[in-house]
Amino acid sequence: MTGDDRPAENPVTYLTLDSPSGPFHVAATARGVVAADSETTEEDFVTALRRRLGAPVVPIGQVPVGDPARDTLERARPVVEALLVGAPVDASVTELDLDDRPSWDRRVFEAVRQLGHGETASYGEIARRIGAPRAARAVGGAIARNPISRLIPCHRVVGAGRTLGGYGGDGPANRAASLHRKRDLLLAEGVVLGIRRP
Repeated sequence: MTGDDRPAENPVTYLTLDSPSGPFHVAATARGVVAADSETTEEDFVTALRRRLGAPVVPIGQVPVGDPARDTLERARPVVEALLVGAPVDASVTELDLDDRPSWDRRVFEAVRQLGHGETASYGEIARRIGAPRAARAVGGAIARNPISRLIPCHRVVGAGRTLGGYGGDGPANRAASLHRKRDLLLAEGVVLGIRRP
């Protein structure tokens, strides 16, 4: 399903949580969490969601109690809050709405969601787990497009030889900051890896 297929009467609901690294935005539909990000402003987060899904995006405080999207977001909230402070929590039980993502990305995201707190796998290992052993680079591409940070724990996917690999679709301008953020997320889970210099 693409953003154009979503009925306009089904808005996306979002909230912004405080985290040790700053504001963390989470959005949901009636089907599940559809986006989560800390690397953007609230305004840019909302604009990107509107563009991606073609639906109204409404803050949780403006959505009536009992609304299905609000209920989804309220169920996800304690899990996200625990993840933001590095608590070991099973985020794989949280409902996600990935209907607008390509099937390849959904396969990769499902495999990544199986990685528990403090567990890592290489891009190649994820490729093997989904039956595409020669597709490590394609796995990396899907992970770079991850729309739901932390609930799809892409920071747990590392490079061969336990290097950090990449993080957040990092471009050249913010690669170092992205890798430090990934390292910090892993450190909070008790995983120590180095940063390989290019």
